[in-house]
Amino acid sequence: MTPPKQIEAFTFRFDPHSGVPVFRQIIDQVQAGIAAGALKCGDQLPTVRQVAVDLAINPNTVLRAYREMEIRGIVDTQQGTGTFIASRKIEQSKAERDRALAQLTSEFVSRAGAGGFTLQDLIDSLREFQSEAGKKRR
Repeated sequence: MTPPKQIEAFTFRFDPHSGVPVFRQIIDQVQAGIAAGALKCGDQLPTVRQVAVDLAINPNTVLRAYREMEIRGIVDTQQGTGTFIASRKIEQSKAERDRALAQLTSEFVSRAGAGGFTLQDLIDSLREFQSEAGKKRR
């Protein structure tokens, strides 16, 4: 049996101004990581303590997120070993997908606005990106 892969590149972030509870942001980020392929079945998540220290939040907040993900079948927790991405396929509900998209869009638009880009700049760039991606698939 191969040892679990510890996720080094995957780090949690949270936006205290988003209005979304921190535990929900953690869950959303894990689901987005799975959907994007950054997190795969069997990957080990950081410990509750490590996430709490990294984000400067209460460990109970992280524990709540991990427990919620375990109830949903997103992760499996093994006593004394850690928390791992579950081996079964996770389906997001439409509401979860909509919320995740809204959070991504909000963050994207905020960062772009801070960089001086207009909404039209973003739309043009997304269309160009989509066009280039379509050409690569052919």
